[in-house]
Amino acid sequence: MKTHQALQTISSGHGYLEAPRWHDGRLWASDFFGHHVLTFDADGNQTTFATFEESPSGLGFLEDGSVLVVLLDPAKKKIVRIASDGSVSEHADIAHVAGGMANDMLVSPTGHAYVGNFGFDILAEDPKPTNLAHVTPEGEVRRVDGDVTFPNGAALSADRRTLFLAETFGHRIDAFDVNDDGSLTNFRVWAKLDESMHPDGIALDTEGGVWFGNGLTDGPESGFYRVDETGEITDSVLVPDAWAVACTFGGPELDVLYMLCNATTLEQFGQGKSDGTVRTAQVNRRGVPQ
Repeated sequence: MKTHQALQTISSGHGYLEAPRWHDGRLWASDFFGHHVLTFDADGNQTTFATFEESPSGLGFLEDGSVLVVLLDPAKKKIVRIASDGSVSEHADIAHVAGGMANDMLVSPTGHAYVGNFGFDILAEDPKPTNLAHVTPEGEVRRVDGDVTFPNGAALSADRRTLFLAETFGHRIDAFDVNDDGSLTNFRVWAKLDESMHPDGIALDTEGGVWFGNGLTDGPESGFYRVDETGEITDSVLVPDAWAVACTFGGPELDVLYMLCNATTLEQFGQGKSDGTVRTAQVNRRGVPQ
């Protein structure tokens, strides 16, 4: 396994950062505890794009320039749409699918959204399975077949025919076939991970590897890892001082791995306490555009 050491912090002083996306030449991310969606330039200079009463999580973009945002709220499980004029409307409610708070989301180039959820109370209950939600461009919500335990980050293959999904408490990366109508079928385990691994946000490189943050860990195994279809871990970027939460490839050539790291514990997370940073590394690979 190759370990990449050249970590650089480009932005700090945040709450709990999640859902990194490279879009329109900028890095986008949600801050759970800051209640806002941020954008960053290549040097880490930040701009606040939107602020909410609830905590924002998953992010995605539609062809008309609007932005979809998942809002975390125990009583509400919804995705809102921010139009190019700044107006906000409800795009979908996934309450009948989600077994816990709505969480991360992938939005395809054709406007289909795939939304995960906790599935259980992470601070009070044992893990239990739930289902991924498929939201059509029109806002119709469908349950995706396949029991998954804490469905989290997702990524699309270069040909848009395969969706990869991280199961944080399933300790694995799954795959689905993506059909012409955006539906997901042929659910399968793509790579089984060691039980010490809790994959959170993921990114796909052009050589077919899936990079994932090993979330919920702040010890020596905390970091970002690359796994191939055999289940072999081929690369790592260690982050021993924080939870390695989510990553994405960015930059003009999609050759920079952007990583969101949060110094917290489960207890502190429940109290809304975290010290979030944006870090980068050169891992000698390029990402698949999402």
